[in-house]
Amino acid sequence: MTGVPASAAGGPSGAQGARGTAAAADGVASEVSGSASAPDAAVPGRSAAGGESAADATAEGRPARGGKITAAAVNQASVWNVANLLTMLRLVLVPGFVALMLADGGYDPAWRSLAWAAFAIAMITDLFDGHLARTYNLVTDFGKIADPIADKAIMGAALICLSSLGDLPWWVTIVILGRELGITLMRFLVIRYGVIPASRGGKLKTLTQGVAVGMYVLALTGWLATLRFWVMAAAVVLTVVTGLDYVRQAIVLRRQGIAERAAALEETEA
Repeated sequence: MTGVPASAAGGPSGAQGARGTAAAADGVASEVSGSASAPDAAVPGRSAAGGESAADATAEGRPARGGKITAAAVNQASVWNVANLLTMLRLVLVPGFVALMLADGGYDPAWRSLAWAAFAIAMITDLFDGHLARTYNLVTDFGKIADPIADKAIMGAALICLSSLGDLPWWVTIVILGRELGITLMRFLVIRYGVIPASRGGKLKTLTQGVAVGMYVLALTGWLATLRFWVMAAAVVLTVVTGLDYVRQAIVLRRQGIAERAAALEETEA
């Protein structure tokens, strides 16, 4: 990531650049050629971006100006930022959730409550890591790959565990996981034509799925057990409807992309 120019940070390099400009205006050819031919990185005690180096500041017994700004910019591009750490936490929670879910045969209310807590933490961090990454410029290649994997892993683990224990029909698990994996694959296939943004229906689907699966993870009885059935039914409907809508968007996006490429090719040939 490019460092902050010393002229913007108020460093001495800005003053030197101003004197070099004035000298060029006065016709001092030697100073102009010297500043143009040698890059700042070759001048001892100066950073590659033309800013004040830490060595200069240390020699004079004062902190380098603009150092904090540059350090913050570097930290934002680091893999070890708060958004990626939340994503890593979700990945770590997956095996822990499975262990808690299946402990003591998978039907102990206490273990199921702990499994619900792990699932809830994973769902809550899913709401924040993407927002933090976009808001504070913490988007990294690792996050782009790991975030959707973590999302699908925790949801898939919960659905498979519930179906294997007989709490949820397998067809529900197949429909939800099939839709999630299929839409993710479709996004990659049409990425050359553009990006399919997350819709409000898709976000509502994710929220409804999380609530429904969380209710099934808990050992609920009575009217709460009836309520979770209807919440899961709503989640399945939203899963199918939003999936079909994404397919429609992908078809439209592909057609537009093909038409734009054909038009650009005709314009180039003309």
